[in-house]
Amino acid sequence: MKKIIVPVDFSKHSEYAAEAAAILAKRNNSEILAIHMLELSETSFSQSDSNDQLKDLFFIKRAEKQFEDFISKKFLKDVKVTPIVKRFKVFRELNEIAKAEHADLVIMGSHGTSGMSEIFIGSNTERVVRHSDIPVLVIKNKPSNMHFENVVYGCDFTDESIASYIKVSKFFENMGSKLHLLFINLPDFAFKSTNEMEARVAEFLKKTEGNLKKLNDVVYFSDYNIEKGILNYANKVGADLIAVSTHGRKGIAHFFEGSISEDIANHSVLPVITFRI
Repeated sequence: MKKIIVPVDFSKHSEYAAEAAAILAKRNNSEILAIHMLELSETSFSQSDSNDQLKDLFFIKRAEKQFEDFISKKFLKDVKVTPIVKRFKVFRELNEIAKAEHADLVIMGSHGTSGMSEIFIGSNTERVVRHSDIPVLVIKNKPSNMHFENVVYGCDFTDESIASYIKVSKFFENMGSKLHLLFINLPDFAFKSTNEMEARVAEFLKKTEGNLKKLNDVVYFSDYNIEKGILNYANKVGADLIAVSTHGRKGIAHFFEGSISEDIANHSVLPVITFRI
């Protein structure tokens, strides 16, 4: 984990994200790319109106000054931080920067369960998740040690999830985390017998691992919907983090025969990390 991207709007929650990134950066000798996106009008730069140009220049200079104050925070001491100011709020640029810089992770702050804003749908976080090819870690509260010892990863164990599972498995293996592989069994039409679930999981592990060594690591948990199942199981085992897979620009993560809605992030007090399918 050599480079970590942190979108910054100078709010308390983006400060939480930066502090989380600082903890990981110190542990891995990483660089933080702190990116602020100005909401300027592109036309103002192409027009000859000097007043508009001066106004935009003022906002750019103010953002640069805010960055100076931001990167001088105590928790960023001894961390290499590169501030980047973008003139326009174009979220796909984050992914372009990630590719150009070979970044490994995006960390974003969010209001979480405060009810003040939604995590994914219609939010900045949702737009970042949809455009990001690398994992996006959503931080809800002031971070502590960032040791994700117990991670819950819900999976439908279908061929569509193979690539995402491999990313998730490798990512948390490198972090030394215990990965709880979770199959949520639903009532009604989505219900599966024990034999059906075990057969699907066994076939999946043969394709991804080449063996069945992790067969006993898979947990079968019953609940009324996917969101409740993942949240309830995460609470039951005292998880530190919830991992989900996402289709990116197609929308929020799709598991099983249903989908994980924004409720997973809105209702979770835990950090949530997304991986592109």
